[in-house]
Amino acid sequence: MSRVFFLFKRSFQSVGISLLLFYVSLANASVDRSGLPDFTGLFEQASPAVVNISTLAKPKARQQIYGPGGEEIPEIFRRYFGIPLPDDGGSGRSQPMSLGSGFIISSDGYILTNNHVIDGADQIIVRLSDRSERPAELIGADKRSDLALLKIKSDRSLPVVKLGDSETIKPGQWVAAIGSPFNFEYSITKGIVSALNRSLPNDSYVPFIQTDVPINPGNSGGPLFNMNGEVIGINSQIFTRSGGFMGLSFAIPVDHVMWAVDQLKDKGYVTRGWLGVAIQDVDRDLAESFGLEKPMGALVSQVVPGGPADKAKLHPGDIIVRFNNRAITSSGILPMSVGVVTPGEKAALEFIRDGKRKNVTVEVGQLPDEGAPPEKNGGKASSDKNPLGVQVAELDENYRSKLRLDEDVQGLVVIGVNRGAGRSIGLRQGDVITDLNNRSVTTVAEFKKVVAKLPKNRSISMRVIRGGSPGYITFRLQE
Repeated sequence: MSRVFFLFKRSFQSVGISLLLFYVSLANASVDRSGLPDFTGLFEQASPAVVNISTLAKPKARQQIYGPGGEEIPEIFRRYFGIPLPDDGGSGRSQPMSLGSGFIISSDGYILTNNHVIDGADQIIVRLSDRSERPAELIGADKRSDLALLKIKSDRSLPVVKLGDSETIKPGQWVAAIGSPFNFEYSITKGIVSALNRSLPNDSYVPFIQTDVPINPGNSGGPLFNMNGEVIGINSQIFTRSGGFMGLSFAIPVDHVMWAVDQLKDKGYVTRGWLGVAIQDVDRDLAESFGLEKPMGALVSQVVPGGPADKAKLHPGDIIVRFNNRAITSSGILPMSVGVVTPGEKAALEFIRDGKRKNVTVEVGQLPDEGAPPEKNGGKASSDKNPLGVQVAELDENYRSKLRLDEDVQGLVVIGVNRGAGRSIGLRQGDVITDLNNRSVTTVAEFKKVVAKLPKNRSISMRVIRGGSPGYITFRLQE
């Protein structure tokens, strides 16, 4: 019995030692006693490769600002009321313009930052972790993805960051940022990944990583790290109403960054694929009107004449659900998927038309410098005595001239809106209706026939050109 107790005691001690060693290993793996991650090792390892970036711009000619009576406004009142002080053009000295962060990606001096940090600069100064400063050369920049590649000279091998894989990121993972918020150099902040593949206004070609890491002015261009000390993104934007951090930060994924870096090194700029369509998201009402079981895909609201999609015979009303074997679950995914395709390459595209899935091969074009050029959008007349409460007229040369419509635009112009039904639908005078309930309408007679057969108590879609921009709206007719 005593031997059994002895063996049990030995076994218990072994388990205890194993547990102790396990917890020690956790501590070494950057987890403190509270169970929260410890970022001290990450900071010590990664911070030497993070840099501070400042820029200088040549002063502009001094501009006088005058008050109501013609007198120049004194400097003290300019500062009090927030009026910008004029540059002293007489001094000839460059003035500080912006400050941000960056990080070294190669030991021979290549550095990444945001384009908006260095945009318009005459001089770029990089301060290293040892406090030494070096002038930087701009190798290339890309405004669409807000990236800039710099190069500094050094007589020694520089510390570099480790690059991670942004494809393995998952919401909820711990991440950290190192940068110079408000010029407080080498500040580290932490948080978690909130969401992936975020599409932001005017940045539809970047699948942003959303985090709640505190990011403030000066953090721009700095690295976003995972818990292995690997860069998974570049901190680029915040959502704010106050000018400071409000819990929403956005970083450019490192995979997208390195795809752009190869082109910046090679030619100084980035080229992207282009499909030549205007798209919008499919909400629940649009899904119902097009006979879909659930919202999905990217709804084509416009096809640029002569563009890749036009040559592939895509039409407004088509819903793109797959591109190059990638599911298009929302409209924001399509520009990101098309943009990384080399212009001239062919891609497989799947779309839904009239409830049927179709497949085509499209030769991807090159995105123009200023983005896909839109059409210059903005007869007989009907009565407004119809369920829609609108009066429409057929397009003639007079209407086309006033609305700046191309010859290939077909539809009916709204010339009157009933105060009741018409306004509730959201139509305005000058709107051009091209499709109603998934049918094109070019004559008043066609319009009347389609309106007469509109279903009740279900979502109906209508394609409208307004002020040069086409899009779909939905409405319901009650019994």
